[in-house]
Amino acid sequence: MDKKKIRTIIKILKKRYKIKVKRDKPFKVLLGTILSQRTKDEITDSASKRLFEKADTPKKIASLKFPEIEKLIYPVGFYKQKTEGLKELSKILVEKYRGKVPNNLEELKKLPFVGDKTASCVLLFGFNKNTIPVDTHVARISKRVGLVEKNLSPEKIRVELERYLEGEERDIINQLFIFFGKEICKPIKPNCKVCPIQKYCGLYKKVNN
Repeated sequence: MDKKKIRTIIKILKKRYKIKVKRDKPFKVLLGTILSQRTKDEITDSASKRLFEKADTPKKIASLKFPEIEKLIYPVGFYKQKTEGLKELSKILVEKYRGKVPNNLEELKKLPFVGDKTASCVLLFGFNKNTIPVDTHVARISKRVGLVEKNLSPEKIRVELERYLEGEERDIINQLFIFFGKEICKPIKPNCKVCPIQKYCGLYKKVNN
């Protein structure tokens, strides 16, 4: 990876998108990220608000009945499976971690519905640790631009990016790429003509040569 290239890209996107990292309680970040899987942001936000108004601790979530949780989080994607996951997860936190969310990647990934991205979100937004959640936008853009190899898994992309980035760069790259991915570098028909980083992009050079 070209360290200068990725830092230049971050600098350009940082000027375009005024990012301010929003922190919250680790448990809220954890549940909110799980609810967001395969779900639009506006639906996730409303479901999270309803759930946390009713129960905002592992003990309270664990005490809710399945139909009640389903009603609160509907219509998030796979709401029935997520209801079971939230109940199980909350019970584990109460019984194994004294109601606290673990603050390291390995322990977080042992929890139901928690993969590398969700665990990284909790560490970044809940515990203020410098790490990089790799969602579909981060993975797609990193590969398109040529920052990482195309065959890498999200976890390996995170490891590779973290080798070259530190501090605030790690904090903001996820959200920079999300905004950029929604506005310009879309999954289908990316708007390369107006792309502010086209001169650094492997896909743009390939298509326009």
